[in-house]
Formats: sequence, C-alpha cells, structure tokens
Amino acid sequence: MDGMTAPDFPAALPASRVPDPMAAPSIRWGILGTGWIAKQFIASVRAHTRQDIAAVGSRTGDSAARFAAEQDIASAHGSYAALVADPTLDVIYVATPHNCHFEHCKLALEAGKHVFCEKPLALDHAEAAALAGIASRKGVFFAEALWTYFLPKFDVLQQILDSGCLGEIKSVHTEYGEYFTRDHRIFDPSLAGGPLYDLGTYPVSLISKLMGVPAQAVGLKQMDPSGVHGQLSVIMADEKGNQGTMSTTLYGLTPTNAVIVGTDGTVRFGSEFNLPGPFQVISADGTLWLDYDEPVGRHFEGLCYEAAEVARCIAAGRTETPCRPLGATLDMMRTLDMIRAATGL
Repeated sequence: MDGMTAPDFPAALPASRVPDPMAAPSIRWGILGTGWIAKQFIASVRAHTRQDIAAVGSRTGDSAARFAAEQDIASAHGSYAALVADPTLDVIYVATPHNCHFEHCKLALEAGKHVFCEKPLALDHAEAAALAGIASRKGVFFAEALWTYFLPKFDVLQQILDSGCLGEIKSVHTEYGEYFTRDHRIFDPSLAGGPLYDLGTYPVSLISKLMGVPAQAVGLKQMDPSGVHGQLSVIMADEKGNQGTMSTTLYGLTPTNAVIVGTDGTVRFGSEFNLPGPFQVISADGTLWLDYDEPVGRHFEGLCYEAAEVARCIAAGRTETPCRPLGATLDMMRTLDMIRAATGL
C-alpha cells in the first residue's frame, strides 16, 4: 500500500480504489416502492451511471403509472408480485418503509431475483438472517443499501483500518439527529418510526463495523407523544471494555459526526461522517495530520456508487459485496436488537 508501512503511521493517505460509477456494466433495475428514497436513488443513478431504471412496482396500478410517468420509467407494475416476476429485470431495489423490508425482500428473493434493499435490511436479526438464508439457497446477490460504505471516502478509511496504523480501537463516538415535521412517517408507530432505524443505523453500523457486536449495552430513551421514541443514547462495550457511544434524535439537526479513537491514531470527520466529505487521520501524539479532502455531498452525489457496485457484483456472478457484506449487516442487526433491549423499545 503506497505510503503505508504498518504498523508505522502513514506518510500519506492511500487513493480510493472505487472505480468510476460510469464504467460499471449496465443492468436493468426494478424499483419496488415509490417514496422519497426511490426518487433520490433514481436521480443519482441516472446522473452518474449507465444503469437502466427499467420498471417500477407499487401497490396499485395508478400509483405505479404516476411514478413511472413522473420518473420517465418505461414499465409500471400494479403490484409488487408483478414487478418481481418481470423476466426482463436483473435486480430489484427495495425502497419501501422499514416494516415492509422483510416481506418485500422475501418476495423478490423467492422469485429468484437479485435484491438490493434499503437500510435496515429488516426489523431484527432473526428476520435479516432468514432473508440471508433465502438468498444463499437461491444463489442470488443480496445486500443492504447502506450507501455510506460504498463511498470513495470509506474505501480510503478501510485501507487505513486494514493497515493497522490506528492501533487498537479504544472508542467510537457517534451521533445523528435531524428535524422532522409531525406529518413525517418517522412519527408513525405502525411504520416502525422513531430515529433508531432511520438515523441510528448509520452510527450503529459504524460501531459494529469497528468493534463487532458489543458484549453489553446500556441506554436511555425518551418517548414522543406520537408513540415512537423521540431520542435515545446508548453506551456499548466489547469484551475488553472498549466503548462505543451513540445518540440519535428526531428533534433537530445535530453535527452528525463521529470520532474513531485508536491507541496509535484518531480519525475525525470534517462534516457529517456518513456523507461524502472530508476527514482527518491524526497520530496519537498529534504531531502528524493527514487530510482526506472532498466536497460535502448528499444523496445525489453518493447513491450512484452503491448502484455501480451492485452492477459490478452481479455482472461478475458475486452474491455479496465487500463494501457491505451480509455479515456486517447481521452484526448491525444484532446490535440494534441489543439497543432495543437496553432501552426498553
């Protein structure tokens, strides 16, 4: 690895190994669901890749037809079953609310389709493991669309982690908060509302990625009058006592930042840790600072990378992606189960 001689601190950051999304082979996508994230995905994919958004499926024919007309999609299916049965499609992107992911992924996987599902993959580890089992039995590609881990910045970070130059990870500090109006689905208990699944998956996934499934977790929540949790905070620890902290709230914008503290070095993010943007790698004694510099971006600049990676994997006959392997998703789901138990959700 250029500039790195583990366990020495690097003289320079490595370059991202993520290929140009435009170079990924074109495959045919079916969009299952017609909400906000589906629109963001389509916009980014069309702007930055050669992927073919070929069909959409919704609960009714009218809904599918409206979305297809609005998004200039050639084929509209009036049921999810019809979408996954479409023989012209290579992969199904599941973009429905969290509480529907298990049902809709199962439908697509059982139909023998490759599936890319919005985060979280399911509502608990048991559901996610069941889906992974179906994908394995069918021999199809399956992954969670947690787009952060497909970004070039996270490939650079992965190389830093793999080099061992941070030493032992002692603590990971994370948080994520946004403001939502009262008519947003996040306030609906019937849709698995509250910030944990919507926002908390980003910090929880970072902690479980770096520290594994915690050995213990303690936390507090505050319930909202709507019946969902409005905010929660958790401290988790591994078998050695190394700690991960996580807070998430739906009451206002927070920095959405993270710090990774190792015995030999620290990573600090210059903007929201889960979005395209800068970060710094700092030696433990503070004498060496390495900067990863890129403009802060949002969904339009970033969702294209996950679509391109899925296309590359499917074209190569792979059933998982190293960017977000199913093992990492299942670790996150176990951790979410622990957080729910620790906070009484």
